[in-house]
Amino acid sequence: MANYKDIKGFHVQSLSTDPAPSLGATGTWASAPNVNTTRTELFGTGPGTAGMIVNGTPDGSDGSQVYNCEVYNGSAWTEVNDTDQRRQDGASAGVTTSALVTAGYTASPRGNSSFTETFDGTTWSEETNINNGVQGRRGLGASENASLIVSAAPSNNCELWNGSSWTEKNNQNTARSGQGTFGTSTAGIGSGGNPYRAIVESFDGTSWTEVNDINTARQYQSGGGTQTAGLIFGGNTPPATTKTEIFDGTSWTEAGDLSIAKYYGAGGGTQTSSIYAAGYTTTAVGSSEQWATASSLSKTILGQVYYNSSPTNAFKVTTIDMPGGTWASAGTMNSKRRNCAAFGTTTASVAAGSGPPTTSNVEEYNGTSWTEVNNLPGVKSSNMGAGTLTSGLSFGGDPPPSSNECYEYDGTNWTEGGDMNTGRHAGGGMGSSQTAGMCAGGHPPNYNNTEIYNGTAWTEVNNLNQGRQLVCGVGTTTAALEIGGDPAPAPNQTEEWDGTSWSSKGALSVNVYANAAFGTSTLAVAAGGLPPGTDTTANMRSAQFWNGSSWTEVTEMSTSRASGQGTANAAATAGLAFGGYDPTASPSENTANLCEEWGATGLTNKTITVS
Repeated sequence: MANYKDIKGFHVQSLSTDPAPSLGATGTWASAPNVNTTRTELFGTGPGTAGMIVNGTPDGSDGSQVYNCEVYNGSAWTEVNDTDQRRQDGASAGVTTSALVTAGYTASPRGNSSFTETFDGTTWSEETNINNGVQGRRGLGASENASLIVSAAPSNNCELWNGSSWTEKNNQNTARSGQGTFGTSTAGIGSGGNPYRAIVESFDGTSWTEVNDINTARQYQSGGGTQTAGLIFGGNTPPATTKTEIFDGTSWTEAGDLSIAKYYGAGGGTQTSSIYAAGYTTTAVGSSEQWATASSLSKTILGQVYYNSSPTNAFKVTTIDMPGGTWASAGTMNSKRRNCAAFGTTTASVAAGSGPPTTSNVEEYNGTSWTEVNNLPGVKSSNMGAGTLTSGLSFGGDPPPSSNECYEYDGTNWTEGGDMNTGRHAGGGMGSSQTAGMCAGGHPPNYNNTEIYNGTAWTEVNNLNQGRQLVCGVGTTTAALEIGGDPAPAPNQTEEWDGTSWSSKGALSVNVYANAAFGTSTLAVAAGGLPPGTDTTANMRSAQFWNGSSWTEVTEMSTSRASGQGTANAAATAGLAFGGYDPTASPSENTANLCEEWGATGLTNKTITVS
């Protein structure tokens, strides 16, 4: 017997605007009135319709610093009482009726300033000096009586003002100046910072914990909002950027751009209402922009079909647009390498070891350029990696008998970890941190065994269905993919790990192995690779997208490569493929230092067309 759904079909919603993933994603920047005094390296606070800016310098020099303070009422900037001390690149917290400023650099007396002042909406009052007054510190907090001042390199210390005294709080994990901060003194976020960082840390009132990186590494940006609904905007990448990113407490998403790229501006507010005033482009500017979101939200739902009544008058579907991604040239590595240990994200990647020749050399990528950092404790080739820039692993690799060694990385130094049970190289490395790493497959011979690392020791778990080498892995110790590999007859196979066992999944659409891969067990990209047989030129620029059940060809890379490595953001909508080799190139060029960056839109609303 037919039911109502079979007879009548599905109801399709009619929406006046396309759905968005969050209210913050509907936000746009609009021009606001210029400030009265053009300046840069200023600081400030407040929501979009009640912001405040303090001090700064019209030309970047300490000799021209100003005392001026201005408040914004949503339509105009008004001069209010000056501070007692003038400074630049300082810290501020609170709101326009209860604000605090401290630290920074002052011309009189010349040097870093510990001088602290509070504002009650009318008058500035001198308070007890901060313990570590240095330029580049930033603040967060709901009022002057609960203001947290975060670190500035080289110190990573943080201090809390309670209205009468300063108290040292637990240090940030990574010292950096010019962060984008938002939230309160018990639930705050510090993002990015000098030099061009993508690192983000979350504060719970006691301790700092590293969370997902921002998509665009930057310094001297501004921020606003709460720990679970924040945003950052502007900054220097370099150059100055218009990029805005919103934060939902877990991940960062790019939102509407500023109209003017600048940094060293001031402002803040909420994820729905913020102000960004003055700052620096190629010179100090007095322009300001106001951020506002839609009054209501229809939330995106994967697979939703709806009718857009304005302005497109079209049927649409919300889908994942990974196949619409493109590749762009990224920063060139300092050393050519292939089959190295790789971990991190697109804007905070690590490449460690490999060659040829076999090396202990390590490089970090900040989203723009590669920098050599501390070497591995030993030379390694075809080693594997897992984790993040500040909690990473390198394990296995040639030469024997040290092919079972594991090294842990904290963002600065390498230390010896627990040895693997089975020494190997050219396996698949996966995992979210140095306390949750995973290795499957490898050589010699073509292993099928899998091991998981808990930060101390490696434990054998269930085997792959087929042993293989020159594989790539993505995901975590509870949800992972093992992709491709050698030998035949099934180098294009995929296996999925559910935290307990491996199961065979869809084959790659292009039959290659030794890919660079990045992503998760449900959204991944495999790029490049070697085809089996003697034809080494075909498909080496191929890129393939995994949607959780099958592989689809997507836009090819610009350069051929095999045995490259990959890293990505949490959603795999931004990825990096680096290193590798092209066997058709001359011997002197058979390892690559070229990098390409993948960008895709993730969830998107597409018009349904009928052909």
